[in-house]
Amino acid sequence: MTGLAILGSTGSIGCNTLDVVEHLAPRFTVVALAAGRNVERLAEQIRRYRPQLVAVADEAAAQQLRQLVAPDWTGDVAVGVEGMVAVATHPAAAVVMSAVVGGRGLLPTLRAIELGRRVCIANKEPLVMAGELMMRRARECQAEVLPVDSEHNALHQCLRGNARTEVYRLVLTASGGPFRTLPVEDFPRITLAEALRHPTWTMGRKITIDSATLMNKGLEVIEARWLYDLPPEQIEVVIHPQSVVHSLVAFVDGSTMAQLGVADMRHPIQYALTYPERRPAPVERLDLTAVARLEFYPPDPVKFPCLRLAYEALRAGGTFPAALNAANEEAVAAFLEERIRFVDIPYVIETTLARHDGQSTTSLEAVLAADAWARREAQQMITALGR
Repeated sequence: MTGLAILGSTGSIGCNTLDVVEHLAPRFTVVALAAGRNVERLAEQIRRYRPQLVAVADEAAAQQLRQLVAPDWTGDVAVGVEGMVAVATHPAAAVVMSAVVGGRGLLPTLRAIELGRRVCIANKEPLVMAGELMMRRARECQAEVLPVDSEHNALHQCLRGNARTEVYRLVLTASGGPFRTLPVEDFPRITLAEALRHPTWTMGRKITIDSATLMNKGLEVIEARWLYDLPPEQIEVVIHPQSVVHSLVAFVDGSTMAQLGVADMRHPIQYALTYPERRPAPVERLDLTAVARLEFYPPDPVKFPCLRLAYEALRAGGTFPAALNAANEEAVAAFLEERIRFVDIPYVIETTLARHDGQSTTSLEAVLAADAWARREAQQMITALGR
């Protein structure tokens, strides 16, 4: 059996990963799990999968967890970022599923790469913050970095057996979120409940807001640049409301290849876990006659300025993507707490970037310094905007 560690085991991707593991039994054994503060769900996972090590957000969560699982489980409980690193670098974990939301997943994911593990990466932020550094370390350490995001996973499938010199353009699809058809003059009145009502996917709160602003797609553009070593000019975004075509690759000879499937994250999760094999998966088959129609539109730059800001940060290079990500995380968190409006999110990000003095990303320290600086700047603006 192959040892598996999961960063973010109690989230949507983590729970779906465990579902896939059961389907693939006995191929994988769960050796380590990292979660935040959802100790009740983590306790259930411990009872079912018997990992050797778990990590939680802080000591208070650790104490609560120990009470829930004692005396039946006596494994180790670690805390904080150090705990996540311990999970990601567990000696028995040949495969690491990285699904922690936000920049806090950067360090444990990087450490897993440096050990030459297979890293199935579902969280966007590490590659956005330090994609150049991470992919360089992956090459040096001969680590596999396999995307789990449905769009990047689709690109990976389309690119199998093709040289990068044969690629004309990568095309990332976006559902358009809940506000694709909403008039721009109504955007200042968007409520939190409306923004959390995604038309296609069931996801965590942060990524759902990112989908509503299209920042989710902007972050994916930055990811694609590093995963597939192509410049931003060769990465395009189109709105595809049906969410059936997960991404496309246009080749230099005029051919375009697409990956289609139902909206179920278990498919890309299993693909990353079992690559290069394809195994029967616990997902529905796509019925093209039921789909009937596939539509594609260009994104509206006036409604969704976050997409433009992501391209600008990518072109600026250095620590600008890290600053973009940090400002977005702070702005989205403030919106989720109803401290700012939906339209304030891109304002906070753009103002932060305008003040940023970018540095190279040759070191992790430079990335983390830019992240911390941008968070402070964004928080000051949020306080000034607060309702």
